Amino acid sequence: MDRVAQAGAIDPVTLTVIEKGLQQVCSEMDLVHEKTSFSPVISEGLDRSNGIYHVEDGRMIAQGALGLPIFLGVMQETTRAVIADRRDLRDGDVVLVNDPYFGGTHLMDVKMVRPFYYRGKLWCYLANTGHWPDTGGMVPGGFNSTATEIYQEGLRLPPVRLVREGVMDEDIVRIVLANVRVSSERIGDIKAQIAALATGVRRLTALLDRYGEATVEAAIAELEARGEALMRAHVAAIPDGTYSASAFMDSDGVVNEALEIALDATVAGSDITLDFSRSSAPCAGPMNSVWASTLSAVYVGLKHIFPDLPMNAGCFKPVRVTGTADTFLEAREPRPVAGCASETSQRIVEAVCLTLAHALPDRSFAAGAGSSGNLSLGGFDPATGQAYIMYTFSGGGYGGWWGGDGLTNGCSTIGISKNQPVEILEQRYPLLFERYNLREGSAGRGEYRGGFGIDYRFRLQRGQGKASFLMEHGRFGPPGILGGEAGLPNEIRISQGGSVTRPEHISKGEGYVLREGDWIEVLTPGGGGYGDKADRSAEARAADRQYGQSED
Repeated sequence: MDRVAQAGAIDPVTLTVIEKGLQQVCSEMDLVHEKTSFSPVISEGLDRSNGIYHVEDGRMIAQGALGLPIFLGVMQETTRAVIADRRDLRDGDVVLVNDPYFGGTHLMDVKMVRPFYYRGKLWCYLANTGHWPDTGGMVPGGFNSTATEIYQEGLRLPPVRLVREGVMDEDIVRIVLANVRVSSERIGDIKAQIAALATGVRRLTALLDRYGEATVEAAIAELEARGEALMRAHVAAIPDGTYSASAFMDSDGVVNEALEIALDATVAGSDITLDFSRSSAPCAGPMNSVWASTLSAVYVGLKHIFPDLPMNAGCFKPVRVTGTADTFLEAREPRPVAGCASETSQRIVEAVCLTLAHALPDRSFAAGAGSSGNLSLGGFDPATGQAYIMYTFSGGGYGGWWGGDGLTNGCSTIGISKNQPVEILEQRYPLLFERYNLREGSAGRGEYRGGFGIDYRFRLQRGQGKASFLMEHGRFGPPGILGGEAGLPNEIRISQGGSVTRPEHISKGEGYVLREGDWIEVLTPGGGGYGDKADRSAEARAADRQYGQSED
C-alpha cells in the first residue's frame, strides 16, 4: 500500500527521498547520454540534458543536476508543443524534434520526447536534448552568422515519430543522415539519446514500484507547491517597485549595429513581471531568440540570483514575462535563430542580473564573459581520408560578486558544459593547439574583480577547413555593477596565408578557409567588477599584480 494511503500525508523523509530519486533518474539518463554519444561536444563537453515532464501540460517535474540550465524552461516548452501536436503517441514511441518555433532553441539542439507509461497508463513524458555538431545548412557546425532565414541554417524537424513502439523508423533516420555532415557520428548521437530515454523508463518504473504511484504523485505536487512558496518568499523580499537595466549585443551578424535587451522588472508583493518591450526589433541576422529560449533564460537569471530554488515548474509560477512579441526576443518563422540558445540567452541572463543588482546587492553578480565562444571547423583530413566537423566552445571570466572575485575560465552562464580537452580535439581533428592559457589582466576591476578569460590559438596541420564563429561581448566588455569596471571584450584573429585579419562583425564571421599552417586565435572576455576598486583590500591588490591585473 502507498505510504500516502497509509498515513494520509507524505512525510518529510519520504518527500526528500523521492525528490532526490527523481533527480537521480534524470542524472542517470544524463550519464548514459554522455557516455554513449559519439560527438566530443556531448561525450566530453556535456552539452546535453534530460528531464521528466508532467503528463498534463509538459511542465517540468525534475531535471538532472548535470543538465544544462538553459533547458530548465526549454524542454518543458518542447514537451508542451509535442503534447499539443501528437495525440497519437503510444508506449515505446520516441518523437524527434528540433524546430525552434516548436518550443525549441537553435537547430543544433535536437530533442527527443518519449511518453512514459506505468502499468498501462500514460504517466508522464521523458525528454532530452543533445547538441549535434552539425544539422546541415550553409555552414559546417550550424552557426551561420550571416543567415537571414531559418532555411539557411540547416535541417528543421517538426515532431516526427523516430521510434514506433520500440522500433526505430529507418526512413526517418535515412532522411536525417542524408542532410547532415559526418553522418556516421550523428547516428551514434541519435542512438545515445534513445538509450538515455530507455534508461529513464527503467529507473522511473523502479521508483514507482518502490514507493507507489499515489505517493510519488503526492510528492511531485508537494515539491511544486514548495518551489512556488520559496520563489514567492524571495520575490516578496525585494522592495516593491520597477527596476530597469539593459544588456547589449555586438550585432546580429548581418547589420553591424548593436542590439539592446532592455528590461523593466516590476515587483508587486510576491509576484514579479519582467517586461522586455523596449528591446530592439526583430533583426535580420541569426541572433533572434525564440520564445522558449527567452523564457528559459529568464528562469536561469533568477536561479543565478536565488540558487536555492529547486528544479521544478513551481518555482516560476510567480514570474510573468511580457513585451517580447515585437522584439528580437520572440522570433517568428522564418527568422534565423542560430545564436539564440548560446548567445542571446546569456545577454538575457545578464539583463536580469543587472536589473536586480541595485535591489539585491547582497545577491548580485557583475556580468560574466557571457559567450559560449562558438567556433566550428569543417573539412577533410587527408591523413584519415574522412570528413570532419569540429565544434568547440570556450570559457571566460565570471563577474565579481558580493562574496568575492569572479571565477576564472568559467563555463557559459546558461550551461555547465566544460571545455573539451585540447588533447581530444587534437586526436580527432587535424589541428594543433599552440597555446591555451589564462588571459591575464582581462578582469574588470572592483572591490571584487571579475575572473580571467582565456587565450588560445590553434593551427591547421593538414588539408583544408572552413571556419565559422558566433560569439559575443566583442564590442562591449562584460559590465561591472555598483561601481565596478567592465572586463576586457572578446577578440578574434585569423591568419590565412600569413595575412592576419579580424572579423568585420568583431565576434562573428564565417567562410574563413584555412589551409595548412593557418591559425585562429581567440581571447575570451574577463568578468566585470563588483563595487568600487578603491575598496579592494591590500592583500587582494598584491595578488592582482601577480596575475598581471593592472591597478591603473
